[in-house]
Amino acid sequence: MHLLIPFAAADAEGCAAQRRGLRLPHLERLLARLAPAGTDTGDEFSLSPPHERALAALLGIDSGGDGRIPWAAQTVAAEGGDPGADAWAVITPCHWRVAPDHIAMLDPQQLELGEEESRALLALMAPYFLEDGIALDYVAPTAWRARGEPLRGLATASLDRVQGRSLDLWMPDAPAARLVRRLQGEMQMLLYTHPMTDARAAQGRLAVNAFWVSGTGERPATARTEVPGLRMPQGLRQAALQEDWAGWAAAWQAIDAAEVRQALETAEAGSPVALTLCGERNAQRFEARPRGAWQRLSQGISGVLGRKPALFAGFQL
Repeated sequence: MHLLIPFAAADAEGCAAQRRGLRLPHLERLLARLAPAGTDTGDEFSLSPPHERALAALLGIDSGGDGRIPWAAQTVAAEGGDPGADAWAVITPCHWRVAPDHIAMLDPQQLELGEEESRALLALMAPYFLEDGIALDYVAPTAWRARGEPLRGLATASLDRVQGRSLDLWMPDAPAARLVRRLQGEMQMLLYTHPMTDARAAQGRLAVNAFWVSGTGERPATARTEVPGLRMPQGLRQAALQEDWAGWAAAWQAIDAAEVRQALETAEAGSPVALTLCGERNAQRFEARPRGAWQRLSQGISGVLGRKPALFAGFQL
């Protein structure tokens, strides 16, 4: 079993305050059985967040650089299709909120976009993409797939980086992104005057006024479609992205009582267990080590959970 936990910690002051009083007894016991087995080091401005980098590594995906983890092509393969050597991307219809000094992307789920409406939007926008050699296909209301040569080599920021944040730091600015920026401008003008936008406004719903590109690249033929035994709970994600740190702490307690407890029981039964904790910058992996050696190593961080000022104070997440 490999337990990979995204958003295990954040640098925000509210998160630090919650960590000081957070008690996760099953995680504490699990960490007492494991030893550090490597750190994937990055920074909070990387296009690909640590949990995506960690998952890509487990799947055997060599992304070819920051912002080039081919999640769109990976989903094609996972569904039994053949992505071939084509360049793919995920297209997310979304709402950009314009403020005097910045533009922010809201959570795409706030659009409350249904399948019929999403398919109508795709049919409206697809011809413009096709003119530039990019074909669009429907996957879900807030997730379409794009395929085309202009996407090759394009580095893009994960939705988990941009949701709820100013887009200034995350807009692609490489030469390969000029086409995407032009399409974004064209779609904003198209949607601004479209009857669908007026209808949504009359219903008190957010307008679909933009799209985001992510998950770009071509999938290596040697990549795996799944990781046996992987558990990747998503309970911390929404609270962290919304900076709801009380909700984040409650979600951690739920994960501790469910997935972490299962991992602990698996380890206690003598089966191999790995744990990867992912923050905003880094991912820290833990694996089983000889008991005596880990007891010596753990003396320096034995108070990480509950006995030091902050949870994970001994780790760089």
